Amino acid sequence: MQAVIIAAGESSRFWPLNQGHKSQIKLLGKPIIAWTIKGLAENNITDIIVVHGAASTLPAELGDGKDLGCTIFYVSQEQPLGTGNALWQTRDLIRGSFLVVWPSKVNTKAMVEEMLLKQQQEGADMVMVGTETKTPWDYGVARLDAGKVKEIVENPSQGKEPSNIKTLGAYFFKQDFFSYYAGLSRHHEADFIDAINWYLKEKTGSLVMLKGDVPALKYLWELFSVLQALFESSYFKPGIASSARIGTNVIMEGPVYIGENAVIKANTVIEGPAYIGPGCEIGYGNVLRGPINIEQNVKTGAFCEIKHSIFQEGAHTHSGYFGDSIIGSNCRFGTGFISANKRIDRGTIACEVKGKKLDTKLQAFGFV
Repeated sequence: MQAVIIAAGESSRFWPLNQGHKSQIKLLGKPIIAWTIKGLAENNITDIIVVHGAASTLPAELGDGKDLGCTIFYVSQEQPLGTGNALWQTRDLIRGSFLVVWPSKVNTKAMVEEMLLKQQQEGADMVMVGTETKTPWDYGVARLDAGKVKEIVENPSQGKEPSNIKTLGAYFFKQDFFSYYAGLSRHHEADFIDAINWYLKEKTGSLVMLKGDVPALKYLWELFSVLQALFESSYFKPGIASSARIGTNVIMEGPVYIGENAVIKANTVIEGPAYIGPGCEIGYGNVLRGPINIEQNVKTGAFCEIKHSIFQEGAHTHSGYFGDSIIGSNCRFGTGFISANKRIDRGTIACEVKGKKLDTKLQAFGFV
């Protein structure tokens, strides 16, 4: 079986970290999409097609896939015309039944196992993955009849939702799905759902319900949830590399990974879960409070405190406080930097995304 990963689009909601596709942001030392691919390969799905944008650097980032146990083919979507159009670009490469997966699904291993079992048990033409939500009007949700999926309703009006089961960005289709997409009377950015709903009028659709959820990475702050999912997975393996240098009076509590040639200077305290990548230099008297993800070659100055944050490679700091924040590659911070991460009234924090104010539902969120 083949799998298609849709990693096209402009990632515009991820500004200012959208110089590349959002799935290229690194957690535990690899781009997020690599963990999704690894989960597919562990289900013996080793023929993988990645659809990327015209200016994407994903092919250079991931290579041929051998390091992940698979073979990756790349297809370029020249213009950002939506998921359906991105999938359409793969039609000549698909040879039979296939999966469509969003690139942030780092729980792919368990999810795909359940999808394939459900398809075998019920002989369904389509299988989707869903989970319960308290705000179904914010998502595409499933309309069910006798346990079978009959339709996906995008962003239903509040109070008129067909269910509280939102889609999670993972689908099984048979090859004839492409003929339904091609036969749509009108193509537009959201026509992937149109094609699914037409398909379901004539075909059988099954549902796999998950207890948990890994966000589709629509918004920056959802990176924290993806990181937590990885820390709770089998992919996080605590340990200290033999070439790492640990100073005197360093205290480590909970699960901690320290990479090759990393330096942890004296009197530092690390509370896991924590990932500290190769070549990092953590200064004297630092306090690192997990969950934290610090990618390779990050340097921190003396008396720096980092709490529940994500640092991409090459960032440098001096002393200061970084709380519940996301720092991109090669950023620089002067001494005495202090981030605010909570409201005075301890309410949830809102962010403006593409001109629209959104509630992050987080009580602690610093800066990006």
